[in-house]
Amino acid sequence: MYSDGDIISKQRYPSPSTKIDLYLVTYYCKGLKIKGFLAEPKEAGMYDGFLYLRGGIKNVGKVRIGRIIQFASEGFVVMAPFYRGNQGGSGNEDFGGDDRYDAIAALKLLEAYEKVNHDRIHVFGFSRGGVMALLTAIHEPQVCSVVSWGGVSDMSLTYVERKDLRRMMKRVIGGTPTKYPNRYKWRTPLYNLENLAAPVLIIHGVKDQNVSIEHSYRLEKRLKELGKDVTSWYFDKFTHYFPPFENRQTVKQLTEWMKVQG
Repeated sequence: MYSDGDIISKQRYPSPSTKIDLYLVTYYCKGLKIKGFLAEPKEAGMYDGFLYLRGGIKNVGKVRIGRIIQFASEGFVVMAPFYRGNQGGSGNEDFGGDDRYDAIAALKLLEAYEKVNHDRIHVFGFSRGGVMALLTAIHEPQVCSVVSWGGVSDMSLTYVERKDLRRMMKRVIGGTPTKYPNRYKWRTPLYNLENLAAPVLIIHGVKDQNVSIEHSYRLEKRLKELGKDVTSWYFDKFTHYFPPFENRQTVKQLTEWMKVQG
């Protein structure tokens, strides 16, 4: 009998780096088989764990191998779930609903992994993954640090701002924020930040039109009201996607920030 986070299968996957091993893993979560990538430095030793939570839904915003290799190369074992129903996994992704448990189970996987220092797990969320990262850290107070990069913090605000996503959100969530406010509130970590223990780093491009800067402003404001440990890096000239050089610089800086937390 499997428990959440148990690895069901682990297959070697072609890695673009000679220093990083890459695996396609299937793990257990709430009766479902979830797929994801696991990237680890080849060199022996114990490493901090890094839970990478992607944005988008279904085939939009899929986990990019280059991205997780980039983080693993900074000295982390990286687990990147695809979320339920994706790339051969069972179940149906529901945009910050029950698929949050896929992230929580992936955290358990990292905690039990032989090359991971189990009390040094960091959670990173990009775009919609920002909600997933915050929900995971609220649920699991032992998380060492949280980074939200261009992250969603308010699901109702996403519905208001992204007219192109409304049909999908109504289908997946079951209706509008007006008709089902509690379904959107449940997916919005702003209402439960009292239970967050980990320090938070917020990264956002001010010109972001995919996830407006307002999401990060609301998150920062609420964390400060609660006396939580929050750091914000806002970039006036950038959108949802940073230029390559600045992207690499920011990755370097955020991983350095992570390593001094906890």
